[in-house]
Amino acid sequence: PTAVLAGNDRCAMGLLMALTRSGVEVPRDLSVVGYDDSHLSHLMPIGLTTVRQDAVLMAEHAVRFAVERLENGELEPREAVLDPKLVVRGTSGPVPAP
Repeated sequence: PTAVLAGNDRCAMGLLMALTRSGVEVPRDLSVVGYDDSHLSHLMPIGLTTVRQDAVLMAEHAVRFAVERLENGELEPREAVLDPKLVVRGTSGPVPAP
């Protein structure tokens, strides 16, 4: 593989620690990308490339949809699709040369 997308930033941090102990250089040998743009992504010596989801907006939609259904039980379930944003930092780079 040339890159790994971790399920969240915390998993990406654990992966980065394991790769470092194994002698794998990130991003030279392997790119690592997290998901959620948590505060952890800023705590590293090199910033974690991550995918940002707007957690506040997600919560607002969830609460609004729940309240609307509580007020009117005949409403159909709804969904909101929010666009994620790639935040490129120091753990991703070009594909390594063979």
